[in-house]
Amino acid sequence: MDHGKSTCPKGFSDSTIHVDVKDYYGKRLKKTSDLKTNACVAPVQPTPDFIRQALKKVHPEITARYYGCGLVVPECLEGCRILDLGSGSGRDCYMLSQLVGEKGHVTGIDMTDGQLELARTYVDHHMKEFGYKKPNINFVQGYIEALTEAGLENDSFDVIISNCVVNLSPDKRLVLTEAYKVLKDGGELYFSDIYSNGRLTEEIKNHKVLWGECLAGALCWKDLLQLAEKVGFSPPRLVTASVITVDNKELQDILGDFKFVSATYRLFKVPKGNTKNCKVIYNGGITGAEDSFQFDCQYTFMANEVVEVDGEVANILTHSRFAEDFTFQPLGGPTGPCGVKPKAGIEDPFELALKLGVQGPASATGGCCSTQSAGCSTQSAGCCK
Repeated sequence: MDHGKSTCPKGFSDSTIHVDVKDYYGKRLKKTSDLKTNACVAPVQPTPDFIRQALKKVHPEITARYYGCGLVVPECLEGCRILDLGSGSGRDCYMLSQLVGEKGHVTGIDMTDGQLELARTYVDHHMKEFGYKKPNINFVQGYIEALTEAGLENDSFDVIISNCVVNLSPDKRLVLTEAYKVLKDGGELYFSDIYSNGRLTEEIKNHKVLWGECLAGALCWKDLLQLAEKVGFSPPRLVTASVITVDNKELQDILGDFKFVSATYRLFKVPKGNTKNCKVIYNGGITGAEDSFQFDCQYTFMANEVVEVDGEVANILTHSRFAEDFTFQPLGGPTGPCGVKPKAGIEDPFELALKLGVQGPASATGGCCSTQSAGCSTQSAGCCK
C-alpha cells in the first residue's frame, strides 16, 4: 500500500551538508548505540502515562532506530493535523497517530530513503494495532526547507513538531519560513533542538560527525529569536531546557569552550499587534493536563485559577487551538486571592537548564535533555556576537 511515497522535490537540491546527513543517518547509524555523543540520546525523565502507553504500542524496530532529542508532545492534539519535520523512523509519528485519533492526521517528512522505507513498512501494522479502519498517517520524502515543493499545502497543519532536526539544516531561516507557510492561522511550531552559547567556528561547522551528532549546526539561542521574528512567528516561548554532555574527548577537544543546551520552544502563527495584558482562567480538561497546564517555563495554569498574562501569551491563547480551554476576562476590578501577576522577560535556556539541574533529579543518561548542569556556562546572555 502507498503511504505517501513521493519523489524528491525538483526545485531544491542537496547541499554538501544534506548529503553528509543522509549518509550519517541512512548508512552509518543502524541503532541508537552507534551515536558518537550523548547529544541525541533521549533521557530518563518522567513521561505522562498516556504518552508512555502510546509509545509501548510502537514497533520495537521503529524505536530502535530513533535518534530524537527528548520528547516533543504538545498538548490538546485530538483531531489535529500534525506535521513531523525530519520524522526519521517514524516513532513520534506513530505515537502522535494515537493521540490525534482517527479523525486527526499525522504526516512525517524526511529526506533519508532508509528511514522512510522503515517507517512506511509498519503503517499497516500500526493501524491494525491501534484499531483504525484506515490510516491516519503518511510519510513524505522531501526537505524541511522545501515543504511546499514536497507537496504539502499552505495553511494545512494545526501543529508542526520537530525533534532535534532543525539543527541539521544549513538554512534555518528557510525551515522556519516553510513551516510558517504550511501552518494554519493559529497554528503552532513546537520543537526541541540544540543551541550553543555562541556562534560556532568554521572548523566545527565543517566537521561531518559533529553535524550528524546535531552539534555543528546548532544555532546560538538568540539567533532563533531574531529568525522567528523575521519570518512572522510570535516571539518564541521557552518550555524547558537542559544541558548536553558530549562524553567524547576527541570531539570535546574540537568543540573547545562552546557549551550546548537542548531547549524546547513553541512558536505560533497568530495576528500581530494584540499585546494587551488580560486575565485568563484555565478551564481544565486537556488530556494529560486536566488540573495543571504548563504552557511554558513562565506560565503553569492551574484549573479555575485567575492568572494575569502578558499580551503575547493572551494573543496566543486567544487565537490558537487553546482558545476554547480558557475563559478570558478584561483587566480591572479585584483580582482576588487567586490572582497571579504576569511574568515578563525572555528566558535564557542556559540559565533555565541550571535551575532545573539544581532543582530536578539528574538524568541517568546524561543525554541531550539531561538535567545535569556540570560545565554549563551562564555567560550566554552575551552570545551571538
